[in-house]
Amino acid sequence: MNRRIKNVAVLGSGVMGSRIACHFANIGCSVFLLDIVPDKLTDDESKKGLTLDKPEVRNRIANSNLQNVIKASPEPLYHASFASRIKCGNFDDNMEWIKNCDWVIEAVVENLDIKKKVFERVEKFRTPGTLITTNTSGIPINSMLDERSEDFQNHFCGVHFFNPPRYLPLMEIIPTPKTQKEIVEFLMEYGDLYLGKTPVLCKDTPAFIANRIGVFSIMAVFKLMKEMGLKISEIDTLTGPITGKPKSATFRTADVVGIDTLVKVASNVYKDCPKDEEREIFQIPDYVDKLVKNNWLGDKTGQGFYKKVKTAEGKKEIHELNIDTFEYAPSAKTKFASVTAAKQVDNLKERVKQLTLSKDKAGEFLKKLSFMIFKYSSNRVPEIADEIYKIDDALRAGFGWELGPFENWDALGLEKSVHAMEEANLKPAQWVYDMLAKGFTSFYKIQDGVIQYYDTSSGSYKKIPGREAFIILDNCRANQPVWKNVGATLHDIGDGVLNLEFQTKMNTIGSEILEAINKSIEIAEKDFKGLVIGNDGANYSAGANLAMMFMLATEQEYDEIDMAVRTFQNSTMRCRYSSIPVVAAPHGLTLGGGCEVCLHADKVVAGAETYIGLVEVGVGIIPAGGGSKEMTMRAADKLVEGALDFPELQNNFLAIAQAKVATSAYKAFELGIFKNGRDTYVLNQSRVIAEAKKAVIELSNHGYTKPTMREDIRVLGRSGLSTLLLGAFSFFNAKYISEHDRKIAEKLAYVMCGGDLTAPTLVSEQYLLDLEREAFLSLIGEKKTMERIQSILTTGKPLRN
Repeated sequence: MNRRIKNVAVLGSGVMGSRIACHFANIGCSVFLLDIVPDKLTDDESKKGLTLDKPEVRNRIANSNLQNVIKASPEPLYHASFASRIKCGNFDDNMEWIKNCDWVIEAVVENLDIKKKVFERVEKFRTPGTLITTNTSGIPINSMLDERSEDFQNHFCGVHFFNPPRYLPLMEIIPTPKTQKEIVEFLMEYGDLYLGKTPVLCKDTPAFIANRIGVFSIMAVFKLMKEMGLKISEIDTLTGPITGKPKSATFRTADVVGIDTLVKVASNVYKDCPKDEEREIFQIPDYVDKLVKNNWLGDKTGQGFYKKVKTAEGKKEIHELNIDTFEYAPSAKTKFASVTAAKQVDNLKERVKQLTLSKDKAGEFLKKLSFMIFKYSSNRVPEIADEIYKIDDALRAGFGWELGPFENWDALGLEKSVHAMEEANLKPAQWVYDMLAKGFTSFYKIQDGVIQYYDTSSGSYKKIPGREAFIILDNCRANQPVWKNVGATLHDIGDGVLNLEFQTKMNTIGSEILEAINKSIEIAEKDFKGLVIGNDGANYSAGANLAMMFMLATEQEYDEIDMAVRTFQNSTMRCRYSSIPVVAAPHGLTLGGGCEVCLHADKVVAGAETYIGLVEVGVGIIPAGGGSKEMTMRAADKLVEGALDFPELQNNFLAIAQAKVATSAYKAFELGIFKNGRDTYVLNQSRVIAEAKKAVIELSNHGYTKPTMREDIRVLGRSGLSTLLLGAFSFFNAKYISEHDRKIAEKLAYVMCGGDLTAPTLVSEQYLLDLEREAFLSLIGEKKTMERIQSILTTGKPLRN
């Protein structure tokens, strides 16, 4: 069946329901969001003279819930205008809308009886053959099918999104024995291609996969913290980014999700899994139970494991809970020698191994926790999943772990860790011993550039299905790179295409990256079709290497700075003016110099979650890697000959002067960073490099020709400059910006208007590059600029001076 999803109904407008509705709106679907009818008026409705039969009252619950989610952080929509794709209604008046829906998603409260009543009403209006799914996080899927028609049962499936659905890629798919195979296959493909998800096929077991393992790990942390006398902040240091976990770590995550929600999932596992060998760990600890009784549930009630307080000076502070005294106090700085040493190790697998094997209290904690998770995960095969990669996929995509349990186990070394687990009385499942007996010493291996997993049922390695469409650079490392230096690696990714991978800290751009860009293009021009500039890191690039610039400016090496800026400009221009197509593949943070690389590529294929912008003004300088020139040129291309059409230039000026960052790839088009008709984005980040490769091949096959450098850029001179300078003065006079900000804005205005020209004039790209470089050099040595850069380097935060 050639199934298309155009209209979607979401039943239940709570936080999850509204956010699911928003994400379907993100991809262009028309969405109906329905909820119950209120049984009484609010005070505001009474004052307005409304009655219970008025549509605005009857649809209030869905409307207000949706608006609350739209206003919340993180933003659920790629763009605010997408809210118009969602129409709110109620179960009593508007259920007939689902007649025209291709997919109906149930997202009401976690109560089986209520869900059954909703499905009974759905049956009256649903068109046979359309999808019907539940977003339950743990109620057995099969239990919802009582008294449902055969067609309903055949097209029914569990589809569990993780909150927030825009940002967390996991989509657990839980079929029943009655679910048609075609439906499962469609959901797996649709989730990947259209929703940007990591679809994981699950068994209908309590808490499915991610919550079963993820909540176990949290409960294990609760147990170990009490046993080892560790503080909340110490635990969060050890279970955060240092070990490849999210910044929110353990206790901050619990506060965000809701401690009551966590308790509910754990309690359900305890109740529904009487044969689980670790069942007792799901018993709620006394101190967690007390938090629930106190209604200290986390962010939703204002306090949980952490609490925001105001000091006597009016400053906001985060205090942490002492689980013994139940009092809050400022978090003390955690000091573990092993953590300090591990911060110097960039490679995550090496860092995790070093930390876990350290001899201090941090290492002891991580060792115990890791061994508990390894043992539990191995014992869940085949109960919750037949294949180990599904468990790793679920934890990476649903809990934000960079390494799943079995990947982490491989990083520590399987054989040695099994022996250590035995000594700790934490023996893994028998199949792990069977695997070792066959001479297999890792759960994963790479063969011919393809990752394979150990399959427990056959006792052999198999390819992970569905990965053929992805290009994963880690899988290329077994091959000899085409070229590399200390900061970058050039990979042959097949079909005549190269990929340049940045590998510096935060993928910042320094001399080694600039050398790599030029060398990669040189190699590609000789023997290849084209070049992708992309990586699999958490972020594409945090911009230029500020530490290098700060050092040169401190030593007043202005000739060196001038040469560095020229080299940067020449490198970005080389991306634009080479004989082969260069495609940028950004994702995550793509700031400053990273953005300038994208601006000069022949095409951009971005991940939907790309946060891109020219942010140099925040550190007291202007974009000088061609960014100011490029945004001027793009505005000029929209200027009307003979009429001083100013808005485009003003918009681009403000985008730079206010250091605007697009909070999605879609918004990057609005800011003028991505070009309509040329650039594109994909929902699934795992597909970005593969899609960029396709773009290179397409450009090459269509007879790519080296562009000609521009000499026809129309700049406004004084007519534009006077307006921009007046704007900068007005902002300064109203105390919106500092004196130094005004100076930066004036320098930027001078560049973007082509200087102090008496009339609009046609200039070259090189002319504008020279202007932006001169402006940069005049600002980099300023005292206030140096203070801003130093603040960024030491605290990670810009200084407003």
